[in-house]
Amino acid sequence: MHPSLLQDAGCPKEIPHNEKLLSLKYESLDYDNSENQLFLEEERRMSFLGFKCLEISRWVICGLIGFLTGLIACCIDIAVENLAGVKYFVVKQNIEKFTEVGGLSISLILWAVLNAAFVMVGAVIVAFFEPGAAGSGIPQIKCYLNGVKIPRVVRLKTLVVKVCGVICSVAGGLAVGKEGPMIHSGAVVAAGVSQGRSTSLKKDFKIFEYFRRDTEKRDFVSAGAAAGVSAAFGAPVGGVLFSLEEGASFWNQMLTWRIFFASMISTFTLNFFLSIYNKKPGDLSSPGLINFGRFESDVSFLDFSTLLLVNHGAILKCVCVCVLRYVHQPCLQVMEAMLVAAVTATVSFAMIYFSNDCQPLGPDQSEDYPLQLFCADGEYNSMATAFFNTPERSVRSLFHNPPGSYNPLTLSLFTLTYFFLACWTYGLTVSAGVFIPSLLIGAAWGRLFGILLASITPDGSIWADPGKYALIGAAAQLGGIVRMTLSLTVIMVEATGNVTYGLPIMLVLLTAKIVGDYFVEGLYDIHIKLQSVPFLHLEAPATSHWLTAREVMSAPVTCFNRIEKVGTIVDVLSNTSTNHNGFPVVVPVAVCGLILRSQLIVLLKHKVFVELARSRLTQRKLQLKDFRDAYPRFPPIQSIHISQDERECMMDLTEFMNPTPYTVPQETSLPRVFKLFRALGLRHLVVVDSENRVVGLVTRKDLARYHLGKHGLEEMQLAQT
Repeated sequence: MHPSLLQDAGCPKEIPHNEKLLSLKYESLDYDNSENQLFLEEERRMSFLGFKCLEISRWVICGLIGFLTGLIACCIDIAVENLAGVKYFVVKQNIEKFTEVGGLSISLILWAVLNAAFVMVGAVIVAFFEPGAAGSGIPQIKCYLNGVKIPRVVRLKTLVVKVCGVICSVAGGLAVGKEGPMIHSGAVVAAGVSQGRSTSLKKDFKIFEYFRRDTEKRDFVSAGAAAGVSAAFGAPVGGVLFSLEEGASFWNQMLTWRIFFASMISTFTLNFFLSIYNKKPGDLSSPGLINFGRFESDVSFLDFSTLLLVNHGAILKCVCVCVLRYVHQPCLQVMEAMLVAAVTATVSFAMIYFSNDCQPLGPDQSEDYPLQLFCADGEYNSMATAFFNTPERSVRSLFHNPPGSYNPLTLSLFTLTYFFLACWTYGLTVSAGVFIPSLLIGAAWGRLFGILLASITPDGSIWADPGKYALIGAAAQLGGIVRMTLSLTVIMVEATGNVTYGLPIMLVLLTAKIVGDYFVEGLYDIHIKLQSVPFLHLEAPATSHWLTAREVMSAPVTCFNRIEKVGTIVDVLSNTSTNHNGFPVVVPVAVCGLILRSQLIVLLKHKVFVELARSRLTQRKLQLKDFRDAYPRFPPIQSIHISQDERECMMDLTEFMNPTPYTVPQETSLPRVFKLFRALGLRHLVVVDSENRVVGLVTRKDLARYHLGKHGLEEMQLAQT
């Protein structure tokens, strides 16, 4: 029908990940409610008080999501600070011991071994127990909220491995942060709490049963993602905007307030427990996991839109492609992570060892682990402040240390070195985020920019101190990588506690986005493409109006009669050559409804057959609760035993099918089909002819195949991997 522009004979077919393919392994979520007879009967039976109770339950769930997310963030922060503190204390004592007598190679080995040991634990639990916990998890949550069912993305096991893994990764000294995984953790918490049970633990608390469907679960996952941002940065409003800008594909006004409520509870919970842990009752000034500290606005700013980002999305993309192609075995993944950890320690030690940037240790300095090394008494090695610290503390030192704390050579070497370490680290099989490494790189070159600007002007004192340029550089770097604008502006303003920085941050983020979009897509979009996920963007490709539904639909379509033979249904569901999950119901040839595979599975499991119902007058009538109890892990058709006599029975689908499925004429243009599909959160869209007969079915993969490439409209291929 359309010649594919992607058939390249030089592309190795054995590679399972290719951005020019769409994977058939990803299914869609049912964000459109099926208004069948069971649903309508339940709605009619529910009183006004019942609806009010449901609304109160939504607020209660959002409160629980915020509380648990904040609690998890507090545990991560305390664990990382303690483990990293012990590591740096031991290494510092060892360095001080051997500085005078010689043998610093022992200190290097100790640092590398400790790093590799922590990272090994984190990599082992990810590679062998839950690979879905690798990375930050933000691309996966973004796909989930878009309507794609990512396997195991919101499981309890994923949460446990994610939390333990990120603690080990950060404590192991990798160029990673714990803020990105907090967003994924919040989403998993939301998915579990909103269901009132744990399918992993096989424990059902018999609460919140009404919310056991994709539509409700989606809204709570949006709240969980926002709560994660709020706990990470102490930015409730920024969390809401992040969920709106980067995550949620569907939104309404009431959802905004519930998400804001969850974000507020998350921030308060984190700060409350951290203040208790720090034994400072009533001290709730810490904004989040990453404390930017307070910035005073006592100087004028340069037009910061002249600060362009150093975009390394293309390098990260190359690293990810190499990892996906060549590092498949869990043992190799663990060894790679340990190698990176050891190399990171070695490079850091070498940079500190050969640095002669010695600064006086005065009362204004806030170094947690100052290293004297070869500096004179009363001085410390400035390079150690950047490398010999957790990334969060390094960011704060770049923001708040007084002018003169770093010389330009130190910042230049640190920026270049940490840049390549962060690129190499991204893509490892560990739980890690890219937020803090990006902020740290941006803060380093931003502070360098401020120092150079002051040195070339007649009176450098008229400009802001270098720490404020570090803040703007950090925003530019992170914004250029993830392409966030409004939400990141609010996050930075809330984290700094000064609204004066809103305008320059917004200017630099817009500039970073424009520059970055000119060269390459944002990091999350690149990651989604590399995983071959059928992600639907806001709009259809601009040049696709000439395509019609008839040309993009899947055909032929398997249809069922309103009263169908059980054996026919079992054979269709058991057919491994088809992967249909939605079946139009016709009478006699015109479409009259749509029924899902999951619904048919439940009907077969409960043996809802016409003959059996007539012979057993006392048979229990099926309710929506039976479908919700099976959600979300519906049993496979192979696990349901149907006898030969039962195969001859008939099944009436009238009561369970969706009698009003969305349909479009076959001449409808692709943009109109896309807009309808995307706006309503559909999983299936029936294509009919002039006589209302089914001619095809449009699914997410049919629409995601088409994208605007360098040579115009391109069509991707579908792959089983």
